[in-house]
Amino acid sequence: MASAGLLALIDDIATLLDDVSILTKIAAKKTAGVLGDDLALNAEQVSGVRADRELPVVWAVAKGSAKNKLILVPAALLLSAFVPWIITPLLMLGGIYLCFEGFEKVAHSLFHRDDSGDVEHQALLQKLSDPAFDLVAFEKEKIKGAIRTDFILSAEIVVIVLGTVQNSSLGQQVFVVSLIAAVITVGVYGLVAGIVKLDDAAMHLMASKVSGTVGRAIRAFGRLILNACPYLMKTLSVVGTAAMFLVGGGILVHGVPGALSALHYFTEFFLAAPLLADSPEWLIVNLFNAISGIISGGVAVTIMTLFVGSKSAASK
Repeated sequence: MASAGLLALIDDIATLLDDVSILTKIAAKKTAGVLGDDLALNAEQVSGVRADRELPVVWAVAKGSAKNKLILVPAALLLSAFVPWIITPLLMLGGIYLCFEGFEKVAHSLFHRDDSGDVEHQALLQKLSDPAFDLVAFEKEKIKGAIRTDFILSAEIVVIVLGTVQNSSLGQQVFVVSLIAAVITVGVYGLVAGIVKLDDAAMHLMASKVSGTVGRAIRAFGRLILNACPYLMKTLSVVGTAAMFLVGGGILVHGVPGALSALHYFTEFFLAAPLLADSPEWLIVNLFNAISGIISGGVAVTIMTLFVGSKSAASK
C-alpha cells in the first residue's frame, strides 16, 4: 500500500509539473509583447550614465524590479484567491493599456518627427562633461525612473500571466506566476546588461592587436557591432510596439462579447479570397488581433486626448 501511495504521489507530481509546464509556455507566449517593450525601455532608461557605471545601474534596477514583483505577485494571487472576478476586468484594462501605448508610440513617430531627441542627447552629453554636474543624483534619478517603468510593465505581465492560469489550482497559479516573474526579471535584465555593453565589446574588438586576416576580421566584426547598436534599439522598439497590438488585441478579442464571433466571420471572409485560401490559421488570428489592437488603441488615444484637452480647457 505504501509503495502504491508513493507511486500515486509521484504520478500526481509528474502530472502537476506537466500541467505547469504547459501553462508556463502559454503564459510566456502571452507576455512576449510586453517583454519587447520592457527590454527596449529599460535599455533606454539606463543610457546616458558613465560606461563604468552601466552594469551597476542595471543591477540596481534589476533589484528594484525584483522588489516590484515581490509586491505584485502576492497581491495578484490574493486577488485571484479572494476576488477572482476582478482578474478579467484587470486583464482587459491591461489589454487596453497595451493598445493605447502602442498606438501612442506609432502616432508620435508619424506626426511628431523632429530633431528634439538629438538635441536632448547633445544637451545630456554636455551636462555629463561638466565637472560640476552631480553624477550621483543623475544616476539615482535614472534608476528611480527605470524602476517606475518596470513596475507598470511588471503589473501588466503579472496580470496577463494570472489571466492565463486563473482557472487552475492555487498551487499551479503560485508556481507559474512566480516562475514567469523570476525568469522575466533575470532574462530581461541579463539582456539589458548585454545590450548596454555591446558598444564596449565592439570597441574592444576594434582595438584588437591580432595581425593578419584574423585580426582584420575581428576589427571588422567590432565595427559591424558598433554600427548595428542604434539599429538594434530601434528594432527592439518596433518589434515591441507591434507585439503590443498583437497581445493587447488578443486579450480584448477573448474578453469583449461578440469579438470571437467577429473573428469567425473574419476568418471565413479571409479564406474566401482565392489567393488567401491556404493561409494558416495562426496568421489570420494574429492579423485580426493586430487590427483589433490598432482600432482599440486609436479609440483609447482619441478618448484620452479629448479628456485631457477638455480638462485643460476647463482649468483655464
